[in-house]
Amino acid sequence: MEKLYKTINYILEVLLVFLFAILVIDVFWQVFSRYSIGKPHAFTEELARYLLIWLAILGTAYVRSYKGEMAIDYFFNKLNDTKKRIMNFAIEVMILLFALVIMVVGGMNLMYITLKLGQVSATLNIPIGYIYSVVPLSGFIIIFYCIYHLRCLYKENK
Repeated sequence: MEKLYKTINYILEVLLVFLFAILVIDVFWQVFSRYSIGKPHAFTEELARYLLIWLAILGTAYVRSYKGEMAIDYFFNKLNDTKKRIMNFAIEVMILLFALVIMVVGGMNLMYITLKLGQVSATLNIPIGYIYSVVPLSGFIIIFYCIYHLRCLYKENK
């Protein structure tokens, strides 16, 4: 499982860097074409929006790999070790359930509906369901990370 964890992390890192590089090039081209050429391309704004969506949602999944989400841990730090382990377990389970119900099931529903309705982006002409596919994808990745963290918690308790 450790090898799979490292592989998924590596793939996510490379993908996030690639998406960010494309976003920077896209925005640079938009600014350059608007102010230097005087004729901006219509697709660049839409592409930047979709790249930012993918970056944000996939970035959230990546941050989950090292439990980097924001937290107010004042009260958590006041707990003893046993209660901290129970709280960590509960947090992992809640995040897992959220990712399963909201991101995977809800995201698949959203994807299915938009593909079924045939919604297409205005300038890129991409089915919107493909854009929304990042939600269930990230949900699956978050579920994997939660299972990984639960397994690590279980090993610590032994």
